Amino acid sequence: MAVKIVLLVVFFAVFVVVGILCRKSSHSVDGFVLGGRTVGPWLTAFAYGTSYFSAIIFVGYAGQFGWNFGLASTWIGLGNAFIGSLLPWAILGRRTRIMTQHLGSKTMPEYFGQRYSSKGLKVASSAITFFFLIPYTASLFNGLSRLFRMAFNVDYSICVIVMAVLTAVYVIVGGYMATAINDFIQGIIMLVGIVAVIAAVLSKHGGFMGSIVELSKIESGELSGGFASFFGPDPLYLLVVVLLTSLGTWGLPQMVGKFYAIKSEGSIKIGTVISTFFAIVVAGGCYFLGGFGRLFTTQDVVSKEGFDSIVPTMLSGLPDVIIAVVLVLVLSASMSTLSSLVLTSSSTLTLDFIGGLKKKKSGEKSNMFVLRLFVAVFIFISAAIAIFQAKSKATFIAQLMGISWGALSGSFLAPFLYGLYWKKTTKASVAVSFAFGTVLMIIQLCISLGWLNVSGSAFLSFIFKNSLYSGVFSMLASMVIVPLVSLCTRKTVPEGTDEMFSCYDRTVTVAAKNILTESKEN
Repeated sequence: MAVKIVLLVVFFAVFVVVGILCRKSSHSVDGFVLGGRTVGPWLTAFAYGTSYFSAIIFVGYAGQFGWNFGLASTWIGLGNAFIGSLLPWAILGRRTRIMTQHLGSKTMPEYFGQRYSSKGLKVASSAITFFFLIPYTASLFNGLSRLFRMAFNVDYSICVIVMAVLTAVYVIVGGYMATAINDFIQGIIMLVGIVAVIAAVLSKHGGFMGSIVELSKIESGELSGGFASFFGPDPLYLLVVVLLTSLGTWGLPQMVGKFYAIKSEGSIKIGTVISTFFAIVVAGGCYFLGGFGRLFTTQDVVSKEGFDSIVPTMLSGLPDVIIAVVLVLVLSASMSTLSSLVLTSSSTLTLDFIGGLKKKKSGEKSNMFVLRLFVAVFIFISAAIAIFQAKSKATFIAQLMGISWGALSGSFLAPFLYGLYWKKTTKASVAVSFAFGTVLMIIQLCISLGWLNVSGSAFLSFIFKNSLYSGVFSMLASMVIVPLVSLCTRKTVPEGTDEMFSCYDRTVTVAAKNILTESKEN
C-alpha cells in the first residue's frame, strides 16, 4: 500500500509542477491552445499517442475485444499503429500544419469556417464537437473505477474528483505546453508499464507459448481453437473494429489538432516514426494482453460483471509493485487523453461557438479568461456525468459514449481530408457530411435504446448492428458523399480557394548546409 501511495503522490506532484513551470507559455490564446506552434517531434508524437490511448482501451476495449477475438485482437492494435498513427502523420500532418497556419486557424471548427468561408459551418462543427466530446470524456473515468477498488478499496467518486481537479490545475495553468510535456512523461510510463504487465500476466500460464497452448484449448463455436487463430472466430467484426478505432482518428479534433502545433517539416518526419512505434507497443500490447482474457475468467462472470471486469481480474493476483505500475499506467493514459479532450472542447466552445455567435470580436484577455473558465466547466460536467452513470447505471449515457467516436469522425473526416487536398470541395458537401454523420449516429442511439426497430430490413439491421458498424459506415459513406455532393453543388465552392492552396506552393530559401546539391561538371 505504501508503494502505491508514494507512486501516486509523486505522479500527481510532477504534473502539477510541470503546469506551473509552463505558465509563461500560456499567456496568449495561441500559446494556451497550440503552444505557439513551436512543439517538437517527441512531444507532439507522444501527445498524439497518449491522447489516442486511454483507460477505455486498456480496461474496456482490450477486455471486450480480447474476449471476442482472442489473440487476433492484436490486429486492432496494429491497425491503430499503421492506419491510426502512421498514415495520418504521413497524409494529414504536413498539409494540416501548413494550411492551418496560412489560415490562422487554431481549432478544427475554425479551420472549417475559414477553409469554406462559412460562419455557419464553424458554429455547427463546434456544437457537434462539444456535444459528442463530453460523453467521450466522461467514459475515461469509468475505466479507473474497478482498478482503484481492487488496489485501494476507495470509492469511485473520490478517484474521479481527484483526477479531475489535478487535470484542471495543470491544464488551466500551463495550457497546451504543460499538456504536451506531461503527455511525454505519461507516454514513457505507458511504454514501460505495458511491457512489465504483459510479462507478469503471461508468466501465470507458463509464459507466451504456454498461454497460447491454453488459449487454443478453449472452444470457439464452429472454429476449433479460434481464439488462438490468426484472424479469430469473427474476421468481419474484427475488420469493423480495426477500421473504427484506426480510421476514426483522422476526423477527431483532439487528434488532428496535434498537427497544428508541430514545429517544422523535419519534426513531422521524426514524429511519424515515434508515434508509430509508440502505438505498436502500447496499443498492440493492450490488445495482445486482452487476447488472453479467457484464461482468467469465465462466461458467467463476464455476463454478470461486464467486459470491464476482465482486465482487472487478470491483474488481481499480481504483486503490489506491478499493481502500482498498472495504476500509474492507466492514470497516465486517462489523464493525458482527458487533458487533450478538455483543451479541445474548451477552445472550441470559446473561440468557435461563442466567438462565432458574437458580432464583436473578443479581446485576448477576455478569451483567455473564458478559455480557462470552460476548462473547469468541461471537467466538472464530465466528472459529474461519470459519477452519475456509475451510481445509476444509466444506459442512455453508456450508449451515448459508444456513438461519440462514430459521430465525430463520420461528420469531420471527409470534409477535413478533402479540404486539404481538393480545391473543388463545396460548402454544401460539408454541411451534408455534418448532417449525415450526426443523424446516423443519433438513429443508432435510438435503436440501441429500443426506441426504433429496423429488424425488418436486412441492410439496415447490418448497418445498425451496433455503434461500431454504423460508425464505420458513417465514415466510409462520407468519403463518397462529399465528392458526389461537391460535383452537384459547384456554385457553393468558396471564393479564394486558389489563394488558400497557394500556401503549398510558396517558395522558401534554404541554407546550403540544409540541402544536398549536385555539383556541375565543367
